[in-house]
Amino acid sequence: MSNVSRCLYTLSTAVLGLSLVAGCSANASSSGSVATVNGQSISRSDFDGKLEGGPQARQILNTMVQGILIDQYAKDNNITIPDADIKKKEDEIRSKYPPGQFEAILKQQNLTEADVQNILREQLILSAAVDKNIHITDAQIKDYLDKNHATLDKPEQAKAKHILVADLKTADSIEAQLKGLSGKALDDKFAALAKQYSTDPSSKDKGGELDWFQKGQMVPAFQAAAWSQPIGVVGPPVKSPFGYHIIVAEGRRPATKATLASAHDQIRDTLKNQQEQQMIGPFLQQLRAKANIVVNDDRLKDAIPTAPPAAPASAAPASAAPAAPSASATK
Repeated sequence: MSNVSRCLYTLSTAVLGLSLVAGCSANASSSGSVATVNGQSISRSDFDGKLEGGPQARQILNTMVQGILIDQYAKDNNITIPDADIKKKEDEIRSKYPPGQFEAILKQQNLTEADVQNILREQLILSAAVDKNIHITDAQIKDYLDKNHATLDKPEQAKAKHILVADLKTADSIEAQLKGLSGKALDDKFAALAKQYSTDPSSKDKGGELDWFQKGQMVPAFQAAAWSQPIGVVGPPVKSPFGYHIIVAEGRRPATKATLASAHDQIRDTLKNQQEQQMIGPFLQQLRAKANIVVNDDRLKDAIPTAPPAAPASAAPASAAPAAPSASATK
C-alpha cells in the first residue's frame, strides 16, 4: 500500500468511528424507527442495541478514546499545530491525485474537509510527541544510501504533455490548431484544447501535463515520441491502444546516481518516518496505560483492552527494511 493510500485508509477508518458515534449519540434518546421495510419498522432501540453490542462499536469507542488521549496530551504538553501545517499536509496528499479525485474519494468514504483536518492534526501531534526521541546519524544515512541505490538512483527521464482523443480526425484538427505556435502561446492554446478535448482524466484539467516518467512507464508509441520529438514542438498524432495522442516533449533528464549530498534530506526523512511509525504504537500504549478509562456501558466493558507495559518511547527502534516506492504510469 502506498503512503497516500495508507494515509487515506487511516483517515477513513478514524473518521468513520467519529462520525458513527456522533450519529448514535445524537439520536440515542430519540424514539421511533430508523427504517421501514414494506411497512415493517426497524426500531431505534433494536438498531442501537445491535450496533453497540457488535464489534464495530468497540472499534468506534477505541477510536474516540484514542482521539481524546491525543488531545489531552497536546494540551498537557503545550503542543499546538498551526492550521498552516495541517493545510500543507492535506495539500501534499491532494497533490498525489488528479484534479477532483481526492474530493471524490472523500465523498465516497463520507468524509468532510473538517474530518480530514482533524485526523491530520492528530497525526501531527503524534509526530511532535515522538520526534524529540528520534536521532538520525550521518552513518545511518550513508548506510541506507549504500544499500538502496536501486531506489535512490534516478534513471533517464522525460517530460511531456499530451491531448488524448478517440479518432484521427479530431487529432488532426487539434494538431492544425497548434501548428506554428511556440512558447506561451503554445502553452495557453494547448491547455485550452486539452480541457476541451482530452479523454485522459488524469491530465486534461492540468493542461495535458504529465509528471516526469522513465522508459518503460509509457506504451511504446508514446515513449518513442517523447524521446525523439524536438523539445517544445507539436508532433504529429501518435496512435496507441488508448487512442490518438498530440504530444509536446518538454524536457529530458539523463540518468543520475544518488550521492550523500543529493539524497541526504530524502534519506533522513525516510528514516525519520520509519522510526515515527515504530514509536507511535508504543507511545499510544503508554497513554492508555496511564489513563483512567471507565466504560459505563455493560455491552462495551471489554472494548478497551488493558494496555501492557510499553517500552519507553525513546527506546531505539529496530532497523526497518526500506519500503519499495510505488509508482503508477500514466498512459
